[in-house]
Amino acid sequence: MTREPVGPASPGPPIVQKGQYRFPPGLRLNLPFYYFASFFDRTNPILLFEYLSKYGRAAHYRMLSSHVILLNDPSDIREVLVDKAHLFIKERTQKRMKILLGDGLITADGETHKRHRRIAAPAFHRQRIQAYAATIVGHAAAMRDQWEKDWQPGRQIDIAAEMMRLALQITARTLFDTEVTPEIAAINHEANSVMEIYNDLIAMPRAEDLLRWHIPIPVLTRFRKSKAHLDSVVDAMISAKQAESARAASEGRPIGGDLLSMLIAARDEDPAQPSSKKLDSEELRDEVMTIFLAGYETVANALAWTWLLLGQNPEAESRLHNELDTALLDSSGHARLPTLEDLPSLPYTEMVLAESMRLYPPAWAMGRQATEDVAIGPYHVPSGTFFFFSQYIVHRDPKYFPDPLAFRPERFTAEAKAQRPRFAYFPFGGGGRQCIGESFAWMEAILVLATLAQRWRLKVVEGHPIALQPKITLRPKHGIQVIPEARN
Repeated sequence: MTREPVGPASPGPPIVQKGQYRFPPGLRLNLPFYYFASFFDRTNPILLFEYLSKYGRAAHYRMLSSHVILLNDPSDIREVLVDKAHLFIKERTQKRMKILLGDGLITADGETHKRHRRIAAPAFHRQRIQAYAATIVGHAAAMRDQWEKDWQPGRQIDIAAEMMRLALQITARTLFDTEVTPEIAAINHEANSVMEIYNDLIAMPRAEDLLRWHIPIPVLTRFRKSKAHLDSVVDAMISAKQAESARAASEGRPIGGDLLSMLIAARDEDPAQPSSKKLDSEELRDEVMTIFLAGYETVANALAWTWLLLGQNPEAESRLHNELDTALLDSSGHARLPTLEDLPSLPYTEMVLAESMRLYPPAWAMGRQATEDVAIGPYHVPSGTFFFFSQYIVHRDPKYFPDPLAFRPERFTAEAKAQRPRFAYFPFGGGGRQCIGESFAWMEAILVLATLAQRWRLKVVEGHPIALQPKITLRPKHGIQVIPEARN
């Protein structure tokens, strides 16, 4: 059957008055009526967001009995995430991630989120995460050396898979202080299994109840099996680390420097609480799963898209290489590996990554639900309304990024950034829930890109399909095939 839009595609009036409420223009009919429309694809909500962005500042539609609004204006997004954040909670899609991540930093609301963030904050303090710089560079250097050993003329690699492998190694070391053991591989395998059925879980009505009632639906059976294995592996690793930390404390030795050891030792330092409290085992498991997935999925995808864009834009690639060749020299003028201290000398490398995350933001959409009637911009909507805002859409708005599909790292000079509103670019979210690992992610991505690009350029294979796969993060659906070419 032909998939065509139902109803007019042209925007309606700027405000739609319905009783005491004022809504943006949008779809006339309930969303399920558009099932065969060209913009409706259950596996790719970005198509719907792109269509709705034609309505301008905001767009409204109904999903069964719920009101849903897509916000595209940075000032309106700021109202939701910062100015009126206390009037919102996580929306249903992100809440449903709890069935995988539990009450971790991504999914928790209210006081639970605040408490977990207070406890986790010391582990992500800038001075703490800077200690991982050498680990990051060491793993990246090992990968570039392995490419040299495996090199053959015309040999192709999937750089998306390679970046996942590298990010997994780095996360294993920084989170657990281990290599990619069978246990780490099991976490990765089961997490990927869940990712494959993620959209089905999100769309399924009352999935939480169906899981609790052990209804034998195939997708839920697969999820239960993967989740049970995940929990058992993570719980065992936490128990072993707790025992290790306890031994260190009894012997007067410092705890390990990995993130898990610091989370185990951390306490809630809220002065309003009568006593400090640690995370219990279940809370630790939730945070480990959250940090594990966010820690390697986000950076790996950001790097994969960056290699694609560099391969498609030789002038930017050449300028990146010139910066690396100039900044990364030893006292004898020979090339050396990057260090933490080199970051200020690599501004263009950072701009390349920033522009990549503008075009292909790993976190591609966010959402909130109003807990009471609320006014956002010129609109006034009822309690329970869902608000979405998509980094993928806003980052491509020509009002803030002229010629938005062009890859131009110069958009991220200090002067250019100062001319844009805060939420014209928000790859790590914003407000009180801004990603706690943002500094870590920037450091890791810059050091990995610098280490690999110092020696290699990656030629994108012509004809290989490039498609979006928007799940928890924005993945390249078919991978990204490249041919490594040594620079020297």
